[in-house]
Amino acid sequence: MKTVTAMLVFAMAAASGLAHADGPAGERHPMRPVSECLRPDRINEWYVVDKRTVIARTGPDRYLVKLTADCPRLGIGQQLLFRANDSNRAAGLGAICGEVGETVVSRDQPPCAIESVSKIDKAQFEKMEKHASQHGFMSNGGTPPTKP
Repeated sequence: MKTVTAMLVFAMAAASGLAHADGPAGERHPMRPVSECLRPDRINEWYVVDKRTVIARTGPDRYLVKLTADCPRLGIGQQLLFRANDSNRAAGLGAICGEVGETVVSRDQPPCAIESVSKIDKAQFEKMEKHASQHGFMSNGGTPPTKP
């Protein structure tokens, strides 16, 4: 009986730790509608502003991506991959909306959990871009896109 009780206590502690890592479910406010979310297959350029902040542009739309923890090696080697959660991948959407299970991945950096995604305007994007530590271009073979 002691073994069953110990296993239950361990399972409850592990579950509460996992919930804490992504934050309580009530604190998340994913973007809606999903059609407004960040589409990784449409990213033209991205910038790592600091250890917890990434910005990305998809044509005229610009996004602010906040991470749940520090990711100090994010963007090294000009590689950054945005990964949707399992349910959005299974539905064929691939959209990044700030939902549990979404990550940003880079070479030499374990996956970094995404806390939130929001749209920002051109002025905010350009201001944050000036402070970026890493950057890269996608969708066009690595050449800098022209800014709309």
